[in-house]
Amino acid sequence: MKQFKTESKKLLDLMINSIYTNREIFLRELISNASDAIDKLSFKSLTDPSVKLDADSLAIRLSFDKDARTITVSDNGIGMTQEELDRNLGTIAHSGSEQFKEENAAHQGDEIDIIGQFGVGFYSAFMVADRVRVVSRAFGSDQAYAWESDGVKGYSIEPAAEGERSGEDDHGTDVTLYLREADSDDPEAGESPDRFLSEWGLRDLVSRYSNYVRHPVQMMVSKSRELPRPEDAGDDYKPQYEEYQELETINSITPIWKKRSSEVEQKDYDEFYRSAFHDWVDPARTISFHAEGSLSYDALLFIPGQAPFDLYSKDYEKGLALYSSNVLIQEKCADLLPDHYNFVRGVVDSPDVTLNISRETLQQNSQLRAIARRVEKKVTSELKGMLRDDREAYEKFFDNFGRGLKFGIYNSYGSKVSELADLLLFWSAREGKMLTFAEYAEGMAEGQDKVYYAAGDSRERLQKSPVVKSAVDHGFDVLLCTQDVDEFMFQAMRSWHQDAVAGDSEHKGTDARDLELVNVSTADLDLATEDEKKAAEEATSEHKGLFDELKDALGEKVTGVRAAAGLGEAPATIAAEGPVSLEMERVIARGPEGEMAPKAQRVLQLNAAHPVFGKLVAAEEAGDKDRLKLYGDILYDQALLVEGLPIDDPVQFAKNVTELM
Repeated sequence: MKQFKTESKKLLDLMINSIYTNREIFLRELISNASDAIDKLSFKSLTDPSVKLDADSLAIRLSFDKDARTITVSDNGIGMTQEELDRNLGTIAHSGSEQFKEENAAHQGDEIDIIGQFGVGFYSAFMVADRVRVVSRAFGSDQAYAWESDGVKGYSIEPAAEGERSGEDDHGTDVTLYLREADSDDPEAGESPDRFLSEWGLRDLVSRYSNYVRHPVQMMVSKSRELPRPEDAGDDYKPQYEEYQELETINSITPIWKKRSSEVEQKDYDEFYRSAFHDWVDPARTISFHAEGSLSYDALLFIPGQAPFDLYSKDYEKGLALYSSNVLIQEKCADLLPDHYNFVRGVVDSPDVTLNISRETLQQNSQLRAIARRVEKKVTSELKGMLRDDREAYEKFFDNFGRGLKFGIYNSYGSKVSELADLLLFWSAREGKMLTFAEYAEGMAEGQDKVYYAAGDSRERLQKSPVVKSAVDHGFDVLLCTQDVDEFMFQAMRSWHQDAVAGDSEHKGTDARDLELVNVSTADLDLATEDEKKAAEEATSEHKGLFDELKDALGEKVTGVRAAAGLGEAPATIAAEGPVSLEMERVIARGPEGEMAPKAQRVLQLNAAHPVFGKLVAAEEAGDKDRLKLYGDILYDQALLVEGLPIDDPVQFAKNVTELM
């Protein structure tokens, strides 16, 4: 018995137990090796006129024997001589495929696409097998040789047994794995490999990892057919069936993403999407593109027609399926998608990405970043096109995934504003429909230089809010925002950049400018008319003592009490000062901080034009401090309820209302 070259036992143990994290990939590695062997023979036929080859006969065969506990992967590729078996399988980390690629680099392309790189994929077989036997006959040779090893002590090479690869055209390689038994008494032994000893088990592995290998992967599969009806069968005859075996190609071979979009119908894309990503709804958009150059790749992306039920849960995993030369490397490569496009599904296939030794992750993140930037730009461009050309479809998309776009702006501290802001939609209080920032700007009042919004938990409540009604009555539209991320996103944005407007628009001639984003619940809002402002200023000056007494009565609940202009029919409202808005306070309070969450600096704003204000003045002039405190408490709690905020003491509020009655 020969010993493995290099520090075999340590290195082999490292590869079997450390390099690969998922032992299912053993079949992927063996099929990839078989594909390389066929490609090498194909290359030889292209470069050597004396080699006659029937290309249609080239294939990879899978078989299993449940009783013998074996799985065999066979190919009719170029095969190996005795010396090549010793060099390729006896020297760990020597890659015959990598050597072939280096020697024939100029010929790599559409016809020849060698997958192997490191020469360790073969040894993944020892993750599931306690013995591996390889029988190989080189093309043009009369003798087949058998390599055998338990992956521990060493290996042997000897002439193959009679009948093994002995036919005239029996070139190629058989790799037979003798699967180990699972030790039920050893909790660290892992799951039994028995599930691979079935037609379904092998089909599943091929479908997931090697479905698009460029050569047919064939296997004898069980089928059923109805037997002919006997001539003398009576009326009570029941159809009889028989089981039989048939050789079937179980992989798809040509991936749909390698085809040009002009060659594929949308129904084919839809079918692939539903099958590959287990969705029963067709995608809203399909994006197919190809890149060539120093980094070549094919990409097929889908924008789903509906949001996954777990999209906003902590268990949701984003990512695109990453293939290299049609072989699955990662089922969900998160680095290919930004968080705000986590809903995008699809495939990226590149022969140029630099994989690590296990082919499960990548070594050069710069390659991934380059692909990810292109993917992000393509998705952004597609969404802008949908917004421009199919508004109804886009609004449905935004209803499903708009929250993620907003979070992208907030999470990037505003750095993604230029890319994402124009994709956002908000409900217009005045127009009663969804608007973009640009559409809002088109309808702004003359001289308006701010974008006004209101944030809360209900569009209906916001629509009835005194501050929103007042803003609309004064000619200013208000964007109604009901998602928890809205207020935080606006704080990160601070402003929206309006490009210069030209053409036939009524706003033509408008220079590019930054429009400040303002919450209508802020204490320094300035939407009132000059007459309303003057009346509020006079009330503040004339009744300073009243406001001071109300502030003392309310104590730390408010930072100030003042008269406000333009409140319409509302007797009082709550506004906020400082960096924390009322909506931010509400959202943060729902989190783990709870009562420890930061509070907004609340200001009680009174409407001096409302009859209630006269009651306050009368109580203050009469020196009835108890009555004034009662009025102040009721107005404060009432204003909180209108804003959708909880009141501190509901029982006391009920008592106050009862006493007033």
